[in-house]
Amino acid sequence: MTPSLYDSAAPPAEQREQFRAGEFPVAVYGLGKMGLPLAAVYAEHTGAVTGVDIDEAVVEAVNAGESHVQGEPGLDSLVASLADEGALTATTDAASAARDATIHVVVVPTLIDEEKRPDLSAVEAVVREVADGLLPGDLVVFESTLPPRATRDVLHPMLVAESDLAPGTFGVAVCPERTSSGRALADVRGTHPKVVGGADDESGRAAELVYGELVDNEVVQVADATTAEAVKVFEGLYRDVNIALANDLARLTDELDIDVRGAIDAANTQPYCEIHTPGPGVGGHCIPYYPYFVLNWLDGDVPTLSTARGVNDSMPSFVVDRVAEGLAAWPDGATDGRTALADGSEREGDRPADRLTDATVAVLGLTYRAGVREIRASPGIDICEELADRGARVLAADPLVDADGLAATDIDAADLPGHAPDAVVLATAHEAFDAIDWDATPPAVVVDGRDALDLSGSNHRQYTVGRGWR
Repeated sequence: MTPSLYDSAAPPAEQREQFRAGEFPVAVYGLGKMGLPLAAVYAEHTGAVTGVDIDEAVVEAVNAGESHVQGEPGLDSLVASLADEGALTATTDAASAARDATIHVVVVPTLIDEEKRPDLSAVEAVVREVADGLLPGDLVVFESTLPPRATRDVLHPMLVAESDLAPGTFGVAVCPERTSSGRALADVRGTHPKVVGGADDESGRAAELVYGELVDNEVVQVADATTAEAVKVFEGLYRDVNIALANDLARLTDELDIDVRGAIDAANTQPYCEIHTPGPGVGGHCIPYYPYFVLNWLDGDVPTLSTARGVNDSMPSFVVDRVAEGLAAWPDGATDGRTALADGSEREGDRPADRLTDATVAVLGLTYRAGVREIRASPGIDICEELADRGARVLAADPLVDADGLAATDIDAADLPGHAPDAVVLATAHEAFDAIDWDATPPAVVVDGRDALDLSGSNHRQYTVGRGWR
């Protein structure tokens, strides 16, 4: 008989030993970029993990000892060894996995819908499957990032209703993932303290016991599940608002005629100042979404969040405006016969005269972050779309993804000189772009959103977000 984790009479030391011995079988629901590393770390500690995913190809890969998640150091070899040992298996049958598990770990995404409201549908689908196999003494852990109160108001009541178990007979805890792509294994193992919060005191105790064995870092038990949800969301809100401040300051570069990035660096030498880095926008599956977990979920008025979102969402347009401004300012003959206006002429308000029509503009980087194969909310894609809307012929280069579905022609960055673009935008500083032969590229307006290029001494006209024209 499988021992109980929640509301058990066994002493903590005995339960820890049972966990390490695999006597609490684990099901991890969602084997994506965060789920597979999490399942692997659970498996290396317990030897008894079933990963669940709706994608048959993912399940087949894991059972064959292969990781479909790329760019995660150590994950390929770890999955191979765990699968070979039988410590990690995978299935598409969530209900079956739930019936066999004592610890249920949910790590599927919470997205936003077209009206930017939190969409819990993926999490709710897993909850229904878990409830079908839930037994007294089990523990359900939500590692998914959730809007505050989602567990209390939606998910816990759903587990009770769907399982026909009484509240207090099984545990529910929120233990949000605090991982980043490219370092997920290290983060799961304990780069940061692990936050846990239970739906009741016993749930919190059980979750703290599990993660005390799983991670090398401190386990921070907070008051309840809602607090744990808020902790993860607040982390993202802080970054979004701080980046918006940096982006607003970067917009002052030309008016102040200073290097704003240098000013930020100097300001940050004061220990109470930690201004983030400006850029072409904020992308990925986290930071751009979390403000809506408050704005469109709770009733309170939080104007700072909506303002910050507006600032960060506007940065791709700011970048495109700098492209147009640069093209308008080329002196006659500087670009091998390309047409230009005198600097500052023909403006409409703050928007530069649009010289984008029929210009060829290359956008370097479609993923939201260097080295990460993720395009959700990517500034590079927004930049491509706005350039196309304003009449430019758009070329796009990215070593990890292609331009399918965009109004852009896919190119290899190494071929950039041969395309002779009128302008180039660096949206993502992939390492592969370091090999571009800028000396062989005909003179162009280059807008660097990432402060990754030094084209001083070249014939290119360069603008860097936060540093200005040079």
